[in-house]
Amino acid sequence: MIRIFITGGTFDKAYDEIRGTLGFADTHLPEMLRLGRSRVDVTVRTLMMVDSLEMTDADRELIVRNCAQCEEARIVITHGTDTMVDTARAVAAFARSSAPEPANLAGKTVVLTGAMIPYAFGSSDGLFNLGSALSFAQVLPAGVYIAMNGQHFEWDRVRKNRETGVFEAL
Repeated sequence: MIRIFITGGTFDKAYDEIRGTLGFADTHLPEMLRLGRSRVDVTVRTLMMVDSLEMTDADRELIVRNCAQCEEARIVITHGTDTMVDTARAVAAFARSSAPEPANLAGKTVVLTGAMIPYAFGSSDGLFNLGSALSFAQVLPAGVYIAMNGQHFEWDRVRKNRETGVFEAL
């Protein structure tokens, strides 16, 4: 069983035709799992729907707390790409702490993923990234990772290259 936590980001943005802006309505994740014909046993929970540039320390604390308290040892977090590494850092810092059982991350595999183009646009990388993240969550050892562009990276060995629009190893 894999727990999926939804936090928003470009992954879940939708175009508001009246205002001409991108915003959030509801998550696209159930539709993505259906279209991807996923047979992975998952539990999904929406924690928030925010642009990662607007994510606060309190938001990251909520993500960390939910990762630590969930029963599942394998976790995927959908997240905005701009601050994905920051959230991965917060999760990893908590994992290294000496939090008492059961509220810790010992032995858990946490994979963050997102999209550069909103799923609702139809040409998004989100469906591919979600599938990759689910696969990586099943096979990677305990730790914190980022899955983008068909690759996985340890949280502290990756960056978003804003010029090329891809994540790359450091």
